[in-house]
Amino acid sequence: MANHKSALKRAKQNLDRQMRNRSTKTRIKKVVKDVRLAATETTKEVAASKLNAAQSSIDKAAKKGVIHKKTAARKISRLSRLVNTISA
Repeated sequence: MANHKSALKRAKQNLDRQMRNRSTKTRIKKVVKDVRLAATETTKEVAASKLNAAQSSIDKAAKKGVIHKKTAARKISRLSRLVNTISA
């Protein structure tokens, strides 16, 4: 464990960031799951609206540095492709 005041502060900041990043990653997993479920069970319009929400959530995570921007682009691309394959 850290002994210096600055090292203790840094350790506390790291824990705070870890919790924030974990909640963001969990939110991403949830919205991706919602889009995949909507793609199989509902209409294209519902799936498209869920895709829009997922895209926003994923882009925010990439903007904050929680996930890499290319990872975000890959996730959005795969979800978009899935929603576009749904017959209207």
